[in-house]
Amino acid sequence: MTRNGGDAAPARRAGSPGLRLAAGRGGQPSPHGPEPQDRHLPHDRNQAILEAAKQVGALLKRKGHAFALAGSVAAYAHGGSENLQHDADFCVRPADAEEVADTLREGGLTVHAPPEDWLIKAKCFDQDVDIIFELAHQPVSLEMLERAEELPVDSVRMPVLSPTDLLWSLVGAFSEHHCDFGAVLPVARALREKVDWDRVRRDCGDEPMPAAFFFLLERLNVISPPKERP
Repeated sequence: MTRNGGDAAPARRAGSPGLRLAAGRGGQPSPHGPEPQDRHLPHDRNQAILEAAKQVGALLKRKGHAFALAGSVAAYAHGGSENLQHDADFCVRPADAEEVADTLREGGLTVHAPPEDWLIKAKCFDQDVDIIFELAHQPVSLEMLERAEELPVDSVRMPVLSPTDLLWSLVGAFSEHHCDFGAVLPVARALREKVDWDRVRRDCGDEPMPAAFFFLLERLNVISPPKERP
């Protein structure tokens, strides 16, 4: 994920100051077990990303963490395209990020803190996994996680961001520095009937890049123009 809120977004400000996150012992594999290997996986990149999402989701469920699947794998779980983009994305609250990192290390994954301070990164089956605690420039909240829907991701059921929260996280992250409409358009098309577009518009406010994307969706008949107020 190139920015919080999906596979389409730029880096910005912090989510959890002072977070003690890194792949302990200088980024070496966890002493609790070997990192999962990709040699047992099919060569298909999409399937490898799905397997990584299933592995991480199962680890987080087993430990009882509050989390939700995000990004292109969440769109897939809601019935979107199987053409996954770059990685598997999960969102957690900022206060839970350190415990989640420990859980992943205990599960044999290598975890590190990148320069961007709104996420941590892990490797699973040689695929990137982003653990995000800020979506569309807003901290992940318990309310958002409680709105998540439990859905199957292939054979593993896990919490998945609601369609409305998922689209907001993608569209709300658009800015002058990152506005990859092409990455989000297929998701909007696939999930349009499941999304509360009025809420997405309201939560995005009057920002110009989201407004331009809504205009594009209207011209393509993906969504209807907002109703005029009397």
